[in-house]
Amino acid sequence: MGRFVYAMQVSLDLRIEQVPGDNGAGEWLRIHEELHREANARTRALSLLVHGRVYYEVMEEFWPRAHEDPTLPDYMHEYGEIWTSKPKILVSRTRRSAGHDTRIIGGDDAIERLAALRAETEGGIGVGGAALATQLLRAGLLDELLLFTHPSILGFGRTLFDDYDRPVDLDLIEQRSFEQGVTLHHYAVVDAKEAGAC
Repeated sequence: MGRFVYAMQVSLDLRIEQVPGDNGAGEWLRIHEELHREANARTRALSLLVHGRVYYEVMEEFWPRAHEDPTLPDYMHEYGEIWTSKPKILVSRTRRSAGHDTRIIGGDDAIERLAALRAETEGGIGVGGAALATQLLRAGLLDELLLFTHPSILGFGRTLFDDYDRPVDLDLIEQRSFEQGVTLHHYAVVDAKEAGAC
């Protein structure tokens, strides 16, 4: 059985963007080569990526063409190749087509279909998008959090989860420090249900 892993860059107050449209490019982020190479390795190790529409469209807009930009460093070219070639699921009610080895799941049964996908997949399944991660958490399907925490308190903006109001116990799996004060905290969600139990 696979594991849904929600990986995200966050501030100390668990914000993922300060203003709408930051899309991973906020000035508060301290993304550098060491951190990017770590993200590359972890993304490469995943079996599959599952993205919500907004998150997917941000990724789709930039990464497939990253290798064509000579001003970008090699580790960004590498991530572009990893993202473009990795099998992906786009969860969307509105999109009808997508490229880059992407298949679409939509409709009212999307979470049930993702539960079945989790049951038949081996290894980690990367989750992209706060709305999708919140739905998986509510359904008891989110297995792990992989948070790259940046030393900033934003005070406002989009949070890691949308309107989630129940306590969740976590176990720390690993912890690591990077340059410029960024830390990695990798947690297991203790009360994630087994696939099919929801």
